[in-house]
Amino acid sequence: MMILEPRSMNNQGEQKKTSGSIGNTGNKKVMLIVADSLMSKHIDQGLDLDELPAFKYLIEEGIYYRDLVSSFPTMSVVIDSSLLTGTYPDQHQIPGLIWYSAAENRLINYGTGIKEVIQNGTNQTLTDILYNINQLHLNKNTPTFHEELSKINKSSGSINGLIYRGSHSHTLRFPPWIYGPTSLPEMIRVHAPLHFTYGAFSHPLDPSLRLPDGVMENMGFNNEYALKMVEYLVQNNQLPDLLLIYLPDLDKELHKYGPDQVHSIQKLDRQLGELLSLFGSWKLALQEAIFIVMGDSGQTQILPREKNSVISLRSILKPYKIVSAGEEITNEHDLILAVNERMAYIYPLNPSLSLHQLASRLLSDDRIDVIAWEEEEWIYAMRSGSGKTLKFHPDGEYRDFYNQYWSIGGESEVLDLKIRDEDKWIEYRSYPDVLRRLYGALRSHQAPFLILNAKPGYEFQDENSPLHLGGGAHGSIHAYDSYAPLIIAGTKHEPKFRRIVDLKGYFLELLKPEAEEKNKMAAH
Repeated sequence: MMILEPRSMNNQGEQKKTSGSIGNTGNKKVMLIVADSLMSKHIDQGLDLDELPAFKYLIEEGIYYRDLVSSFPTMSVVIDSSLLTGTYPDQHQIPGLIWYSAAENRLINYGTGIKEVIQNGTNQTLTDILYNINQLHLNKNTPTFHEELSKINKSSGSINGLIYRGSHSHTLRFPPWIYGPTSLPEMIRVHAPLHFTYGAFSHPLDPSLRLPDGVMENMGFNNEYALKMVEYLVQNNQLPDLLLIYLPDLDKELHKYGPDQVHSIQKLDRQLGELLSLFGSWKLALQEAIFIVMGDSGQTQILPREKNSVISLRSILKPYKIVSAGEEITNEHDLILAVNERMAYIYPLNPSLSLHQLASRLLSDDRIDVIAWEEEEWIYAMRSGSGKTLKFHPDGEYRDFYNQYWSIGGESEVLDLKIRDEDKWIEYRSYPDVLRRLYGALRSHQAPFLILNAKPGYEFQDENSPLHLGGGAHGSIHAYDSYAPLIIAGTKHEPKFRRIVDLKGYFLELLKPEAEEKNKMAAH
C-alpha cells in the first residue's frame, strides 16, 4: 500500500509514502472511473468507519493521492476537456459551463439549470451540449486520448463521458419529444471512440438490454446505466484497452445536501465492488486491469440564504445595462454575465468600461475573493479586502513545483503565494497551480473579460442561475473546489505530477507498446 498525504499548502511538493507492492502493467486494460465530485474527505471518513471495502481494497493494493489538482473553472465540461486533451482551457477552448462567444455573439450554455436553458432556448442548449461542445467547440488542434490511442492501434471507450471526441463515427438518436419541438434532427453523426455510449442517445450494444435510461432516470446518465454497460463489455470480452466510465450520481447528492454528506459514497463503494467482481474476484480484477478511480473537483459548503450567501451580480452592477438570458445582444448593452456557480465571467461590451475599475467596484463586496483579468500581455489579480494587485505572465525567472516559469510583480499575498527570492521559487497555498490555471482561463476565449471567484460559503447568482443554498457548489479556484482524490491500483507507474492536465500523458504511457514490453520483462 502507498498513501500520499494531502500536500500541505505550506509544503508544496513534499510527499509522505509508505512502502508496499503494486502489480505490474503487462498487457492490462485501463479502467478509468471518474466519479463526479468525489472528495478525499468522504473516502477517509468511510475508511475510518470501515464502511468502504472496495475503496479500502484498491488503496491497500495501490496508491492513494488526496491532492489531484483540477482544471479551472472547476466545472465538469472544463475539467473533462482537460482530462481528455491534457491541456488547460487556453488550448482546449472550453471556458466554462456557460460563457460568451464573441464570434457567435451569444451566450453558450451547456446546461446550467432548467430556467436558464428555457430562457436561452431549449433548441440551442441541446444543440450545444449534444453536438457543438465535442464536434465544434473543443479545439480540433488538441487531440483527445481517444484520438491518440487510435493512432497507436489501441482501442478506447467512453461510457457517458460528457467530453468524448474520438476517431470513429457514431450516431446519436433523439426521441420524438426532443427532435419534435426543436429543430434538431432525429439523428446526428458524431466522432467518438470505438466503444461509445451516451445515455439513451447512443448505446450500440445488445438491443435486448434493459437499461435505466428513461426521462426519470436522467436519460441514462446515472451510475446504474454505466455499470450495466461495463458488465456487458466484460461478459462479452469486449473491453477496450482504455475505458472511461463516468459516474454522475454523487455530484447530484452533494449539490443538494452539501459536501459534508457522506452516505452517498457507501453506495458508490458498493457499485465499485460490483465492478471489480465482474472479473470473477477483486484479485482477478487487478490481474486483468489497472483501476484508476478519481474525482474531478471538490465542492464547497454554501451557507443558508439568511447568511447572505448569494452574491447577486446584477445588484452590485445595477447602474449598468446587463444582457438578460435569451435577449438579443446589442450595442446598447454594457455587460454580459456568465455565472458558473462559485465563479463568473463578466464581459464589458462598452469600450469605455475599464476592467480595473469594474474589478475595484466588485471587490467592495467582501464575499468576492479573487478577481483577475488580462491587460497588455500581463495577468492582473486583485483580492477582496487588500486593495493590492499582483501581475504575472509566463516565461520569467521564477519557477514553481510543475517546472513552469513566471514573471511576477506586485504583492504575492493577493494569490497567497510564498515566494523565495533567493532561489526564485514559487509555492502555492490556498489556490493550487493558480498562475497556470488563471492564465488558462483568461486565454480560453476572446477577451476582454473579468474572472470572479467567490469566497468559501458563497456563490454567484444571475437572473435564473441555479442556487445551492445549504448544499454544495464549485467553480472557483480555491483549494476547496480544486482538490480531488486519485486512486491507482494494478501498476507500479505513477503520474509525474498530480494534476488532471497531466493524466492524459500518463494514460498514454501505460498503454504504449514499449511500456507494455518493459512491464512484461519486469514481471519475469
